[in-house]
Amino acid sequence: MAYNSDVKELFKEPTLRQVTAWARGVLQNKEARDVVVLLTQAAWKSEGKYVQAFENYVDLPDRIYVPVRAYARVSDEPIESNFIYENEDPEIVVLTEETLVKGNYIPEGPSGDKILVVNSKRTPQEIAKFIEPDQLEKFAKIVTVDAFGMAEAIITLDGAEGAYDKSGIGIGISAALVGAVVKATEFVSYDAVYEEVANKEAFKNGFDNCQIADAAVA
Repeated sequence: MAYNSDVKELFKEPTLRQVTAWARGVLQNKEARDVVVLLTQAAWKSEGKYVQAFENYVDLPDRIYVPVRAYARVSDEPIESNFIYENEDPEIVVLTEETLVKGNYIPEGPSGDKILVVNSKRTPQEIAKFIEPDQLEKFAKIVTVDAFGMAEAIITLDGAEGAYDKSGIGIGISAALVGAVVKATEFVSYDAVYEEVANKEAFKNGFDNCQIADAAVA
């Protein structure tokens, strides 16, 4: 039998969907974590999906303001790549604040048609100006939402490293960001997230007031 040189094709998971949330260390760890936890909890509890949500501790999350990441995975089938530590090709990228577009390779992975969701007062067109062309071409849409205008960033160590989070899931800016994700992507249903999110008003405002533009014309 001929050797298949494209080994990754052997392990392809057709129904697997990935989200990567970028944040600033210590100050916004919880917000990135809550983005991925909200999306996966909603997909699991309301839609019966197989899910994973976790943070990347290679990113040194205990250092103030360094870029850190959290990951969500949702699939119709058991996730075979559950021991792979990073999302290799996320279709949705969420930034908890706008300066993360500079100095980081935010698309991650080879495929195009990604959706970028940014916490910003700026329009998608303004955000696009700060993204390097080789990164911008990976995105199909850019979404902006003024999450800081809808909620506060929650600074807490609750929920870190798998601990119980008594502060609530989605009580801060993550609620508005997930609202924008749901509006732009239909990654999970509005009602499913609404049942899980702590700050329902911010979630609704993020859904209703986000700005969405095609990246090609942004």
